[in-house]
Amino acid sequence: MKKTKARIILVVGALFLLVLHLFRYSDHRTFQRQKNTAGSTKLKETTIKSKPYVYTWQKCQRNVTAANITGFKDLPQNIKDFLYYRHCRHFPMLLDLPDKCGGAAESGAVFLLLVIKSSPANYERREVLRKTWAKERLHNGVWIRRIFISGVSGTGYQKERLNTLLQLEQKHHRDILQWDFNDSFYNLTLKQILFLEWMERNCPNARFLLNGDDDVFANTNNMVVYLQSLEKNNGSQHLFTGHLIQNVGPIRASGSKYFIPVQVQESNSYPPYCGGGGFLLSGHTAMIIYQMSKSIEILPIDDVFMGMCLAKAGLGPSSHMGVKTAGLHIPSEKVDEYSPCYYKEMLLVHRFLPAQMYLMWHRIEDPNLKCGGS
Repeated sequence: MKKTKARIILVVGALFLLVLHLFRYSDHRTFQRQKNTAGSTKLKETTIKSKPYVYTWQKCQRNVTAANITGFKDLPQNIKDFLYYRHCRHFPMLLDLPDKCGGAAESGAVFLLLVIKSSPANYERREVLRKTWAKERLHNGVWIRRIFISGVSGTGYQKERLNTLLQLEQKHHRDILQWDFNDSFYNLTLKQILFLEWMERNCPNARFLLNGDDDVFANTNNMVVYLQSLEKNNGSQHLFTGHLIQNVGPIRASGSKYFIPVQVQESNSYPPYCGGGGFLLSGHTAMIIYQMSKSIEILPIDDVFMGMCLAKAGLGPSSHMGVKTAGLHIPSEKVDEYSPCYYKEMLLVHRFLPAQMYLMWHRIEDPNLKCGGS
């Protein structure tokens, strides 16, 4: 009897130690990876009980050797800042949506993922989009999902208020990805790379994506119809289409918003690309772009950078007549330039104010709208 009791105690004790070990392994597992770049970054990958992986990166440090670049001291401050942090590709994530696509394995159920670049202060734009073309819904039998991608803006109390605003929006809408980097024009490429990294981890099988700004008018119903009409492409083949731009190069005028000095890029030509206001691409192509981006030096003009990634993969963008990122030109001043009949058949037009967006969406959705001979 004593031997039996002793065996039972030993077995119970062994089981207790095994359970304790598994608990610690599953709930407190941490991996660290060192990346050898100027201003090194470390990744901490933590598994939290009952939640998917949470990825946390330390803040990237400034590469002070950038100041040794010829002509550096004469460059504008925004270019200097870009060169100081050009090597940085990983930042702490403030707001995440690991289950947005139903989990990586189930993400093929998302037919059209709307990836909308939005700065923290653009609350009114986000609210209008949620009620109009970016509304999450089932259309023509397929799912449309929405994500806003953002960095941080402002300093001090302003930064705190804007971050709190995004947190409140996240609580109610569950549609924001935010990283702890400065949300500026010259960091748009970084925003794209960070999103693609998130997509590979959480939504790798989404069929198609609309990648665009929060001030475009997008007829997402038309987009679904167009994408469903593609022969032999359910998102597993190459697609990258929009307002095609080619035979252009860097703007060297320092006063331009798009100024790119030789210290950033020596070449005087860009590969073909689509205007960054908005373009459509397949999930297949998105993942190719992400893989190519890992070995291409960051260029601050995000749409050009996407073109560079395509070119490296031996792929190219295509033109779609329904995408007007330079705006829709109405030749006559005698007609309403915001007549819904001009926009009803379009896929995307840049740019709209929130009130114009709200009105246009409801006008083109009106079943009683009559255009031309219809």
